[in-house]
Amino acid sequence: MSFLAQMAGHSAERVGAARARRSEAALLAACAETPPPPPLRLAGFDLIAEIKRNSPAEGALALDADVPERAADYAATGAAAISVLTEPARFSGSLDDLAAAAVAAAPRQVPVMRKDFLVDPWQVLEAREAGAGGVLLIVAMLTDDQLDELLAAAAEQGLFVLLEAFDEADLERAANRVSGDTDGAPRLVGVNSRDLRTLAVDPARLGRLASCLPPGVPAVAESGLHTADDAAAAAALGYAVALVGTALMRAAAPAKLAAAMIAAGRQVHMEKTG
Repeated sequence: MSFLAQMAGHSAERVGAARARRSEAALLAACAETPPPPPLRLAGFDLIAEIKRNSPAEGALALDADVPERAADYAATGAAAISVLTEPARFSGSLDDLAAAAVAAAPRQVPVMRKDFLVDPWQVLEAREAGAGGVLLIVAMLTDDQLDELLAAAAEQGLFVLLEAFDEADLERAANRVSGDTDGAPRLVGVNSRDLRTLAVDPARLGRLASCLPPGVPAVAESGLHTADDAAAAAALGYAVALVGTALMRAAAPAKLAAAMIAAGRQVHMEKTG
């Protein structure tokens, strides 16, 4: 069984346990009482800065990370959004981390995104209750029906969605589901250099799949980006956003690295667009 299949199974088990603890009506009521999230604002080239305590592929990154402090620093640096791992078993994440990041980033009007192995609309509602403004969906892990149900739940809650792809088939399925804003909540398409089925990283994937990206849709480069030069290279390929986690979690000065990556990407974007 692949890593991705294992995580999908564990995710479904978490949903079952959560549903046993409370009713959907109660969760929906809590979502209705949660203040609206800040909107996702993109400006040519942007950064989604990630908070990730642990990585199955890279090991412990910052198990004792101060989530509110990191989120506030990322927001102050100019990140367009903050991605927060909420998977507990392999990434040491939690919905509490998501909620803490949302509170810390709110003064700067920066949304947070739940990054997990989402398989059920229930988890979209959990994200909204925690204050999230967006969610990530892994296309390869979901059937068409699951994708559509999750996208509908996100649209109903006003959340932006990052559809993550590993190959051309994923991108084709994602492209069929991105048609601009949905009630003001954008849909983005990401290419992950790390194939979560095997955990192998292929940095060349960003270039190979660049021509397959759906036109007019913000494209996100994920994994394998460590330096300002990496961000510039992604921008040169046509990616509008870089999602960076491991490099920031390991950096001695994460805010400085984040600012440098944003500046490098925007410089290339300006040169390309004139």
